[in-house]
Amino acid sequence: MAAPAVKGVAVTALRTVLVRVRQAAERAGTQPERVRVVAVSKTKPESLIRQVYDAGHRCFGENYVQEFVQKAPQLPEDIEWHFIGHLQSNKVKTLLDGVPNLAFFEGVDNEKIANHLDRAVSSLGRNPLKIFVQVNTSGEASKSGIDPSGCVRLAEHVKLRCPHLEFSGLMTIGMPDYTSTPENFRTLSNCRAEVCRALGMEEDQCELSMGMSGDFEQAIEMGSTNVRVGSTIFGPRDYSKKQSN
Repeated sequence: MAAPAVKGVAVTALRTVLVRVRQAAERAGTQPERVRVVAVSKTKPESLIRQVYDAGHRCFGENYVQEFVQKAPQLPEDIEWHFIGHLQSNKVKTLLDGVPNLAFFEGVDNEKIANHLDRAVSSLGRNPLKIFVQVNTSGEASKSGIDPSGCVRLAEHVKLRCPHLEFSGLMTIGMPDYTSTPENFRTLSNCRAEVCRALGMEEDQCELSMGMSGDFEQAIEMGSTNVRVGSTIFGPRDYSKKQSN
């Protein structure tokens, strides 16, 4: 089991991450406020999330449905929650019922899950859910995500056929060591260009969610507007109670 975080360590780590984000954005010629930092809190207790929240951060991400729906009601309603990764369609209603302040779903990788999300959002009468289409930029069989050749079609489906979803961008998952190569980032950027041409969107209307603890600075330098940073903020994770989605 991972050792409990010392009080204040996560807050200090977050502040360091925010400095690094600002510096990377400046190197890229991007306004730092255009880069969203999602503090990924999977396997971490509500008390630790609350420390980071009390320091002023409002954007958090979770990966496991059962853990997520247990945590979210214990935390402030003004948190901007992100669900990250693959989700089984039979757990869509559980997620949306349990986390009414879910703002982003980072991981639509097929039309079936998009349709389930669209129907669930409609039945709950909640505001449209922002969607990132997940692209498998590394070609790894173990990774979820649509092949880059299919990203335009899936983005079109979300935008044109799912009225209760808001297509907001593309995302990719890094390698097992929380890093990706420039080729992964470049592939996602190329996918954005293709999607925006097909949908008649400006590229700054289509976010790129790429970059995690090991590579978020490089991702920002290559155009990421949404980085998902977990262990660098919260410390090593305890996967002894890992749950399936």
